Amino acid sequence: MRLVCWLKLRSRFRTIDLISADILLLFMEIKILEQQIEHYFAAGSAAIGDAAAMAAFEQLRDGLEAGTLRSAEPDASSPTGWRVNAWVKRGILLGFRLGNLEKMACTALSFVDKHTYPARTFAAEQGIRVVPGGSSVRSGAYLAKGVVMMPPAYVNVGAYVDEGTMVDSHALVGSCAQIGKRVHLSAAAQIGGVLEPVNASPVIIEDDTLIGGNTGVYEGTIVRSKAVLAAGTILTRGTPVYDVVNNTVIKATAETPLIIPAGAVVVPGSRAISKGLAKDLGLSVYTPIIVKYRDEKTDLSATLEDILR
Repeated sequence: MRLVCWLKLRSRFRTIDLISADILLLFMEIKILEQQIEHYFAAGSAAIGDAAAMAAFEQLRDGLEAGTLRSAEPDASSPTGWRVNAWVKRGILLGFRLGNLEKMACTALSFVDKHTYPARTFAAEQGIRVVPGGSSVRSGAYLAKGVVMMPPAYVNVGAYVDEGTMVDSHALVGSCAQIGKRVHLSAAAQIGGVLEPVNASPVIIEDDTLIGGNTGVYEGTIVRSKAVLAAGTILTRGTPVYDVVNNTVIKATAETPLIIPAGAVVVPGSRAISKGLAKDLGLSVYTPIIVKYRDEKTDLSATLEDILR
């Protein structure tokens, strides 16, 4: 649809003299949808049962599934390199408000959920392989061509999963999480979601990263391209990461989330508690450690995902 084409064109046209009449029209269309979403979201319960509110939500949901509307998107002008589209997240929340409980069934799956978010179905020509065994993709989530899901796995509303990514068994892609190209989410990896507060940054996993088994990435953490998180690594906004290669400590700030540098290899570790009874008892606390930066040997260890495809 013409509306969602604007997102692809917007980054190429930054000054008004470069915006053609047609592109300006696309801009107006997306602004109209944004205004509608904001209006119906602010209306609260008054929007329930309003056909126009439902139409606006469905237009937003279609854009999310097509990958042309996103809850967060790359933005070189932002300090983190990403911009949160808070109005899109408000639109997702609007869908929950408008929805009513309805029994749904598709093939071997039967469940009760908000009728605005049924499970997605896929056709062979889409080029997405969802292996049977309990995997589910919620309506309003985007999966690009070449994505592979191993059962059981779950992708929640607002999530964006780019080309060539593998979502392995028991892996979760939370609401609004942004997953890049050729990412491997290993078994039981948990990528946290966020809908509220609506201006909060979602978890972002950039291109060519390897997320090990039983990892957890939460609270808006950004993992830069080609990083490797070893099995069992947990990252949150309050988690300091010790970079022993560069002799620095990486922390989130009031303005920015925790950001793992490109190519970093992160493993779970511990640090001694330096005072009080814990020191006397020789106790330590968990901490992730950057032990190296990705090299050819690390790349070789990631080739298994290509064989699986």
